[in-house]
Amino acid sequence: MAKPKVAFYWCSSCGGCEEAVVDLAEGLLDVAAAVDIVLWPVAIDAKYEDIEKMEDGEITVSFINGAIRLDEQQEIAQLLRRKSQVVIAFGSCAQLGGIPGLANFKDKESILSRAFFEVATTVNPDKVLPQAHCVDEGHELTLPNLWNTVRRLDEVVDVDYFLPGCPPMPDTISQALDALLSGNLPEKGAILSPTKNLCSECSRRDSKPETIAVEKFQRIIDVDIPEEDCFLAHGVLCMGPATRSGCGERCISANMPCRGCYGPCDGVTDQGLAMLSALAGSVNLKKPEEFDRIFKTLDDAAGTLYRFSLPASIAHNGGLLQREGGDEQ
Repeated sequence: MAKPKVAFYWCSSCGGCEEAVVDLAEGLLDVAAAVDIVLWPVAIDAKYEDIEKMEDGEITVSFINGAIRLDEQQEIAQLLRRKSQVVIAFGSCAQLGGIPGLANFKDKESILSRAFFEVATTVNPDKVLPQAHCVDEGHELTLPNLWNTVRRLDEVVDVDYFLPGCPPMPDTISQALDALLSGNLPEKGAILSPTKNLCSECSRRDSKPETIAVEKFQRIIDVDIPEEDCFLAHGVLCMGPATRSGCGERCISANMPCRGCYGPCDGVTDQGLAMLSALAGSVNLKKPEEFDRIFKTLDDAAGTLYRFSLPASIAHNGGLLQREGGDEQ
């Protein structure tokens, strides 16, 4: 009997999701024995043309990590969608847009200008920018086209399941693989992680006061917090109230507040707004004018509340962050 075929692909992300697969350790050997990995650019020598020659639906499951920022990424995602029975958005960037999605606060021109003209370590006196197409001495060179807008995977292809995390935990990956191989799959569109928020399972929840009255927000590097204390009780922003559990409390265990990488719980449309709502009930508002003063102490509020989820926000989906000229220009 032929083994199920599995593909892994890396779009716009840091590579941490690739490391998460490797972090299966000896469990990776079990996976390799149970499936036929037909595409994994970071680890095996397989070509896109090999995938193109396959029958539609021949691949059992494709794990695609990273947001969509280049036309090449869209093309490969669409190719894998055609060839796969199941497509899983693997990690925060594929599911929500992730940290690359913060680029949606800017347009393509300002990003390129910053990277190639303004960074102190860049030497570019001729102000040369990369071009998607050029011809030099008769030789043609093409590069993937950079989009104006970072998109989630499910904005360019149909996604069957979502595996959250930056990166997903090895246990979460193993459980997803077991479910796929056994055929014991949840309803299409499910997020393969618990639905409760992180606070409900946090090891520090017993230290959280019944009423939190934040006078000002502080950075974790500016305050000494006992390892058993709730971060919010000390005015340190922790995304736990607006973030689903399942991460194994990796950050909390290292005495760092939750960053929100596992995304919102089921039924929440906008993670940033959910967290803002939680914070509104946690500040000490003796007078209405105190609201502005307290929230001005929150450094980079937009970048913090939407660190992983800007392309999944109401602002993005409502068109407030779309760029003129179309996303592909």
